[in-house]
Amino acid sequence: MTKRIGITGGIGSGKTTACRLFEVLGIPVYYADDRAKWLMQNDEQLIQKLKSTFGDQVYNQDGQLDRAYLAGIVFNDRAKLDQLNGIVHPAVREDGIAWDKEHTETPYTLREAALLYESGIYQLLDHIITVTAPEELRIERVMARDGVDAAAVKARIDKQWPEEKKVAMADFVIHNDGQQSLIQQVYQIHQQLIQENV
Repeated sequence: MTKRIGITGGIGSGKTTACRLFEVLGIPVYYADDRAKWLMQNDEQLIQKLKSTFGDQVYNQDGQLDRAYLAGIVFNDRAKLDQLNGIVHPAVREDGIAWDKEHTETPYTLREAALLYESGIYQLLDHIITVTAPEELRIERVMARDGVDAAAVKARIDKQWPEEKKVAMADFVIHNDGQQSLIQQVYQIHQQLIQENV
């Protein structure tokens, strides 16, 4: 039986880097945020729900999702953001379950999601890995990656669950602080997960 493992971490923690290392070890990774974007553009049922909730103008003339328009609606309105998540998260959950059924040939699969706990998806999984890093380092990484200022990154961090809470709920923790070997930590977790399946 293929185990389903979740991997999460706050913005800038380096969870994508950790996922790439698991992929090198032959483990398939489901990137929830990427799939959510794909589904919002390609899943007819989801598109109709978004239009009926936020208006037809949420998609432009070419049928492309107008991300800036949607962000403008939900960014400072908690109720609207909850509405959006209430539409998108169940679609991603179903898509992830279908994806799992296609990946039964490996000892485990990884489900990568920033909002693994917030969306409730963690309840479907066998174990959770949290990638953590000091906040100053996370802010530096996101500033360099996205070309935004520290205040913008801090605002995004403040919208996510606190790192300590994610660490406390995790079965495995990867410290991506630049001091400890990321490769070694990933490999050790990989070995433990493989042994569980023997």
